[in-house]
Amino acid sequence: MACILLGMTAHATVKLPSFFADNMVLQQQTDVRIWGTADPGEKIIVLTPWDKRSYSVTARKDGYFEVTIKTPQAGGPYNILFRSQGRTVGLRNVLFGEVWICSGQSNMEMQMKGFKAQPVEGATEELMQCQDAQLRLYYAKRRVSLTPVDDLMGTWRAADAASVRDFSAAAYFFGKALRKALGVPVGLICTAYGGAACEAWMKADWLKAFPKVTRELNEANLNKYKQRCPVSLYNGQLAPIIGYAIRGAIWYQGEDNVDRSDFYAPLFARMVEGWREEWKQGDFPFYYCQIAPYDYSIIGWQQYNSAFLREQQLKAEALIPNSRMAVLMDTGLEKGIHPRKKRQAGERLALLALSNTYGMKGLPDFAAYKDVTFQGDTAIVSFDRSKEWVYFENGTSQNFEVAGADRVFHPAEAWVSRNHVYVKSAAVKHPVAVRYAFKDWTVGDLMHDGLPVSSFRTDDWESLPLTPSNGKGDYNEPR
Repeated sequence: MACILLGMTAHATVKLPSFFADNMVLQQQTDVRIWGTADPGEKIIVLTPWDKRSYSVTARKDGYFEVTIKTPQAGGPYNILFRSQGRTVGLRNVLFGEVWICSGQSNMEMQMKGFKAQPVEGATEELMQCQDAQLRLYYAKRRVSLTPVDDLMGTWRAADAASVRDFSAAAYFFGKALRKALGVPVGLICTAYGGAACEAWMKADWLKAFPKVTRELNEANLNKYKQRCPVSLYNGQLAPIIGYAIRGAIWYQGEDNVDRSDFYAPLFARMVEGWREEWKQGDFPFYYCQIAPYDYSIIGWQQYNSAFLREQQLKAEALIPNSRMAVLMDTGLEKGIHPRKKRQAGERLALLALSNTYGMKGLPDFAAYKDVTFQGDTAIVSFDRSKEWVYFENGTSQNFEVAGADRVFHPAEAWVSRNHVYVKSAAVKHPVAVRYAFKDWTVGDLMHDGLPVSSFRTDDWESLPLTPSNGKGDYNEPR
């Protein structure tokens, strides 16, 4: 177990997981669990100097102990002291503030330095000005397992050029925005893995409701599929941290599920429900990125349309309480599945958190498709959450299509008037369906208050492949 050993003598037996360590951030003004191991039957006294309290706990027969302490309002630093067998040792330079879990696949994992030949936009400038002693970063190393492990592999570091360079770019920009807006310490725990399937972040019991998840859980499949094997990342990169007091979670994943997108919304919703059940903190905030447009034919997935996955992510908002989705329709990269615009991803997640979790007023919101009506040869589309009215970024849009009863879509003319989009095509006299940006690769140009609107369709006609792809490239395997 990669753990922190408290004390330097042969008799020092208190051990803590790696995330309970010097420089950590604990969630402010709540009850915080701290756990570890010691000699069976050993008595440990935990001293908290901010309130001058002491907590006593005795290690079980298997050595496990757990104590719950009350944390103060944001601030610090403090030392948390552990006294056992006549020695006092401690966790140093501990701050109290806002703690967020940051998870998903490669676009969350992608460090500020980028992947090989895949840079992050603005990274150089950011690294020269990122030093912030009150922004603390914990970056978990990759690990897969069929059974729950008891620790992550990582270290808490204050934000500076060296630590930020090796930390998730999207998560960093999220944390930086919170720091500036809230003025309190922020702790980010990033546990992500490039190429990860949603199913990998779930327990086996949760997957029983999804008969299309058929991959057997055995060592052969774990060794072959790794982060695409169900339960592998729940056990290897999530289970150890469950119970660490947090404010909420952010998530950027979905690319790996494009080839089986038809049940992603309920699958993802069950994952979030399961995390919340395990964490026992109620319906904590869960904000996630919609995947950005990309040409999946580059990796041989020309038979799939990732717009169906984006649609499932949009539907998930209605299935997951206390959740919202950050739209990235304007940030994609046609020839690269890892968009360079990680600032937009992180800051849009922060926008959702600041507005919905922290109650900040005056912030913009993501408009969303509401409904459509038809008048002769014209479709009229309306939107929710659009009090500032929708508009086209460049005045006009080529991203709309309409279809008649024959279900054949044709490019359409579109214009905006008083918060409605009007759509028509000379090739369709009696339209019955409209689609906006419903393709793998596109640049979203329908906006509201400076933010993009998700791709959408008004029909429910399915055109999904019958079976998922058996081939997996290394498109999001950083080296």
